[in-house]
Amino acid sequence: MMEAVKVAIIYYSSTGTVHALARAVAEGAEKAGAQVRLRKVAELAPPEAINARPEWAQHIRDTADVVEASVDDLAWADAVLFGAPTRFGNPASQLRAFIDTTGPLWFQGKLADKVYSAFTASNTAHGGQESTILALANTFYHWGGIIVPPGYTDPVQFQTGNPYGTSHVVGDGAPGDVVLEAARYQARRVVDIASALKAGRAA
Repeated sequence: MMEAVKVAIIYYSSTGTVHALARAVAEGAEKAGAQVRLRKVAELAPPEAINARPEWAQHIRDTADVVEASVDDLAWADAVLFGAPTRFGNPASQLRAFIDTTGPLWFQGKLADKVYSAFTASNTAHGGQESTILALANTFYHWGGIIVPPGYTDPVQFQTGNPYGTSHVVGDGAPGDVVLEAARYQARRVVDIASALKAGRAA
């Protein structure tokens, strides 16, 4: 019996949207039989910026129990899903800062041959969702990762599914059923591909 696929979900969320997507991703991965680590990256914004927005300060309190990501989570995982809001078409700097600490692991070849995927949210419909996911993919190329997008491989993807990765428009309110189902599906697909690779290597 092959051991379960290990999935790390590493995300940044300021007011809770990406956190909601990350939880749906974790659900999907667990249902698919994976061992899951849900991890937030460190908050780097100054307290005055956070406290100027009550919903931001509230989200930090609400997620105090979520473990902070470390590079050990990447070393442990067979597959990693990264989530971040888009900032001017790029992933939020908090997630980038975490990624920038992975140099030593990358140098040892310990980030290669894992499965990677990404998800995001923006305030507006054309707020840079695709470019944010593509920007994360640039990192995965450098790592020698195996990029697994959801594509149009499930009926949910034809509803509002983004083929690059799950994304949500915050201006439309909290993520609804379709978006959360797309997040669960993306995780299932990542687990399926990672399982096939793991089984193939074991054989």
